[in-house]
Amino acid sequence: MSPQDRHHAVVATMKLAPVIPVLTVRDVADGVAQARALVAGGLPAIEVTLRTPAALDAIAEIAKSVPGAHVGAGTIIELEQIEQAVNAGAKFLVSPGASPALAKAAAEAPIPFLPGVATPSEAMTLRALGFRAMKLFPAEAVGGAKLLASLYAPIPDIVFCPTGGIDAAKALTYLALPNVLCVGGSWMLPKAALEARDYGEVERLSREASKLKG
Repeated sequence: MSPQDRHHAVVATMKLAPVIPVLTVRDVADGVAQARALVAGGLPAIEVTLRTPAALDAIAEIAKSVPGAHVGAGTIIELEQIEQAVNAGAKFLVSPGASPALAKAAAEAPIPFLPGVATPSEAMTLRALGFRAMKLFPAEAVGGAKLLASLYAPIPDIVFCPTGGIDAAKALTYLALPNVLCVGGSWMLPKAALEARDYGEVERLSREASKLKG
């Protein structure tokens, strides 16, 4: 996959909906149920974080059994996780940051990769490797919408998916920026609803999130 093809593919993923939900799954059944509710609510691009033992199996089952789901793997921090996620059926990859080794591997990954940055220097370093789409993380902690607005003038060819500390109200501020294509978040996956396995509430909140506009 060429850098240009990779960029077009990751941008297409970012444009599927205004929000990419970030899932942490307890087990495969929970992951599939969350994914079904999210897709039904209009949020097809789904990032499953590799933070639990069930994550890779959940990605595989979502890819196989949830029509309309565009499932990706998040929290990529080790090189071997790239191959593991691809083999599980992930359609895109997301990292919280990018060490030199991970950045190089990301630039050569067989599927689209959305690497994380927190500073202008990190964004410029990834830009030099051919990336033009990145994740700002942890968005609220590192300057949020003000930082992204400041970055637009010097590096207007980079687009972002800010993630970290964002809720429905804050999402509107981010989505109004010219260099933000979508946001990442988990407010449509409230802990109480997941503990009760109330996936109807997840679908309702997802439907609201799918209609957000900046």
